[in-house]
Amino acid sequence: MADTISREEALSLLMKYNKEAFHIRHALTVEGVMKWYAGELGFGDEAEHWGIVGLLHDIDFEMYPEEHCQKAPELLQNGGVGEDIIHSVCSHGYGICSDVEPTHLMEKVLFAADELTGLIWAAALMRPSKSVMDMEVSSVKKKFKDKRFAQGCSRDIIKQGAEMLGWELPELFEKTILAMRSCEESVTDEMKALGLE
Repeated sequence: MADTISREEALSLLMKYNKEAFHIRHALTVEGVMKWYAGELGFGDEAEHWGIVGLLHDIDFEMYPEEHCQKAPELLQNGGVGEDIIHSVCSHGYGICSDVEPTHLMEKVLFAADELTGLIWAAALMRPSKSVMDMEVSSVKKKFKDKRFAQGCSRDIIKQGAEMLGWELPELFEKTILAMRSCEESVTDEMKALGLE
């Protein structure tokens, strides 16, 4: 897969349509998570590409929540992004706001991990450390079962994503915690550098 946009260009494009710190942090987190997964799953030479897809996956969500995954192709095309990245970005909304099915392993990982990073981060903020560094799978399982906790994070999508990957939920939880640990510090540093922290 060829990169069609640099990381710097991708961040600039993201920030053209996203101003809220919450959305920027989520994008940076999913970027880091995707890069970790690329290395973990044997696609280390494509880590930058996986990361850019993660960074841009919610490009239209802040300004066009009602058109999520529908508006993204236009915004991405205008930013010079290639069709492969557009397909991947749209596939993370499969069955909810998009009919683009995740086919590549990267797209299945994005589908599964996107919602889960939100749940794990919400759980981390409840901890004294406010960090995923001391987060355990058991804590995530407990929060996952509590339907009132982080209600915006769809348990059905997370389950569907695990099934797509052929993983049990605890394996997805554990890997995604490790992925989030790998980038927590760099995300915080970048948020500060952007004046959003």
